[in-house]
Amino acid sequence: MNTSTQKISGSHSMKSKLYYQDSYIQTFTTRILKQEKDETGRNYLILDQTAFYPTGGGQPYDTGLIADRTVIDVEEVNGEIRHYVNAPLQENITEVNCTIDWDRRFDHMQQHAGQHILSAAFDHLFGYKTVGFHMGVDNLTIDLETEELTQEEAEKAEELANKMILENRPIEIRWVTEEELSQYDLRKETKVKDNIRLVIIPHFDYNGCGGTHPKATGEVSAVKILDWEKQRKNIRLQFACGRRVLKKLGEKQTVLQQLTKLLNAPEKDMQQAVIRMLENEKQLVKALEKSNERLLHFEATALAAEGQEVLAKAFENRTIQELQKLARMITAENENSLVIFVSTDGNRLQVVCARGKARTENMKKLIGEILPKINGRGGGNESFAQGGGEAILTSDQILDQILSVIQSSIIENQGKEI
Repeated sequence: MNTSTQKISGSHSMKSKLYYQDSYIQTFTTRILKQEKDETGRNYLILDQTAFYPTGGGQPYDTGLIADRTVIDVEEVNGEIRHYVNAPLQENITEVNCTIDWDRRFDHMQQHAGQHILSAAFDHLFGYKTVGFHMGVDNLTIDLETEELTQEEAEKAEELANKMILENRPIEIRWVTEEELSQYDLRKETKVKDNIRLVIIPHFDYNGCGGTHPKATGEVSAVKILDWEKQRKNIRLQFACGRRVLKKLGEKQTVLQQLTKLLNAPEKDMQQAVIRMLENEKQLVKALEKSNERLLHFEATALAAEGQEVLAKAFENRTIQELQKLARMITAENENSLVIFVSTDGNRLQVVCARGKARTENMKKLIGEILPKINGRGGGNESFAQGGGEAILTSDQILDQILSVIQSSIIENQGKEI
């Protein structure tokens, strides 16, 4: 890997893009052509020449320094490469020293070249075309034009990709015309028709690309497929290259070591230890559910023993499912009972209204008169209804209002019978 410093001047657009001349340039000196703000107020510089790669072709932008200003974004807009900086430079500065964040750049070079190699491997082995590519800070994905991908296919493509890396084949860059394209076995059709830039791994991959790449496949170091999933009619495959493989391995090893201590099991027995733990958890959950059910029966029996036909009670931090079970147990035991339960949980309030078979009050109508007072929603039928809302009123206030509605209904029905 070489480190390059350049001081070149050139008016032609391609010559001014130093990253196309040498992707290893880390420092360079150039003139500032203009300094402006975009429509959102962000400061940017236009340079006479640049080694900063702008976002494009699935590859993110470079960062670094222009003089002492931090480059936070690089975009090509209307043929101009805008270098967005964290603060404007002094107006009298015309020439600046620039430094590329090399760790970020070389990571992008490894990932982009690794993507070419892996995509070519899938193409050679199975005819699966790459129809999408995304390079993030942590994740790297390609979309393969197939609806299914087997473990065996993934392993074979990964094996071939790493074979190409170990062979340390050269990665060549060639500028060609549209007429010259017929000389090359391109993996996919190029999008541009002039200034066509081919990235070539001889006898393996020929592909139009505007990204930055190392000089040989060996610098990619390694390719590792991590996972894949179906995305519409394609397979989205996640993988890592170069330093990211070591980083992923380190992260996973740290997690494994922590789990080894927590589960008191060696790595090779980790899966069985987790399966046993999950089975034990399922059994404990079932046992806990049975215990809770028995407790609810005891609670329902105790409440019913109070002998009140109209049982109105306030609770705290009870789920609506528990209130529903309690109400059903009590009304099933006593067909003359009418149950009103209210529970508060922070800013929320839950209400359950239930009646036994011998009663005639309409629970759905009853709760429908109460829920609007707490901006609530709910539903049910004539014999059982529930709902929830904001704790605008206290539990006792809600109970008083419900009991008042019930009493009014009883008086009204008695008047009809007379």
